[in-house]
Amino acid sequence: MPPLSLLIKPASSLCNLRCEYCFYHASANQRQTACYGMMTPELTEQLVIKALAYADGVCTFAFQGGEPTLVGLDFYKALVALQKLHNKKGVRIHNALQTNGVLIDEAWAAFLAENRFLVGLSMDGPKEVHDALRKDGGGEGSHAAAMRAARLFDRYGAEYNILTVVSRASARHAAKVYGFFKKNGFRYQQYIPCLDPLGEAPFGYAHSLTPERYAQFLKTTFDLWYRDLMANDYVSIRGFDNYVRMAAGHPPESCGMAGVCAGYFVIESDGGVYPCDFYVLDEWRMGNVQDCSFDELARSDAAKRFVETSRHVDEACRGCRWFSLCRGGCRRNREPFADGRPVLNSLCPAYRAFFDHAGERIVSLADRLKNGTI
Repeated sequence: MPPLSLLIKPASSLCNLRCEYCFYHASANQRQTACYGMMTPELTEQLVIKALAYADGVCTFAFQGGEPTLVGLDFYKALVALQKLHNKKGVRIHNALQTNGVLIDEAWAAFLAENRFLVGLSMDGPKEVHDALRKDGGGEGSHAAAMRAARLFDRYGAEYNILTVVSRASARHAAKVYGFFKKNGFRYQQYIPCLDPLGEAPFGYAHSLTPERYAQFLKTTFDLWYRDLMANDYVSIRGFDNYVRMAAGHPPESCGMAGVCAGYFVIESDGGVYPCDFYVLDEWRMGNVQDCSFDELARSDAAKRFVETSRHVDEACRGCRWFSLCRGGCRRNREPFADGRPVLNSLCPAYRAFFDHAGERIVSLADRLKNGTI
């Protein structure tokens, strides 16, 4: 059996924030059941047993939401104990958690550090940028909570990176965002373009990320990143790191950059399994981990259909000089489909402008990577 990577939603779509751009809130509201509640201890143990029996070499348990800390710290303490109990084959286990930081306290930070969880901390930049769209149920911004979580992670030595959603407004402040992160020592960053709800034409909301704004953001951020890299002051930005590796002939480690969906296992709190975090919808339910093996889930009609529909390449992509790096982009940005097939990426003009601006430098860095000089 292959290595196994699971994305688990132990608190389903429950969240203690009300971020205006939340794609999972929009997706959950399109399902017959918007929220499946908390994952039970019995299901958690069954999931661990099946995962460790199936995986060879490596098994990754990544927890997301909603907000996965809502299930409580005792859930994760029990999880680690179950992993130790049922790891009969000596599989290397990696645990990861994505959080908005609101519930993180010293006990959480100490546990995550001690048990070597890789944490993704959601933060959109300085207070005025972050708080514009990431508010709690009472309309208050959450920046102070995210910063408090980051300092606790620093104090206890928890490994973390910053996850940033790029919206129409925040894209205007690329230099401010990058400068804020660097000033605060956040040297591992990932930028995620804001998504509009599935089935809707793009760019219909005040926060929607337009190609013009995204191109501006990518170019400005790349220039700052490249300047620091050339000055031996390296900051890891996942997307740029991937482009350099791809130009050097390596496969991307980010699935949305591969051009074709691989399909993986997203597990809702009731045990329902889906092929992608962007498609946790009734239409794409592959089965339930309580009733099916991972091999059966991977061979399900929904899984095969999901991968096959992603293979279509738009005619506008075929002759593009940057296709080997762009590869058409993530399927999620190629919705709504036309005649059952993905359309041209809605952010195509942004990527084309970005690669025209940065592509030659990316190729040069790739040559240096192959030569071992960076």
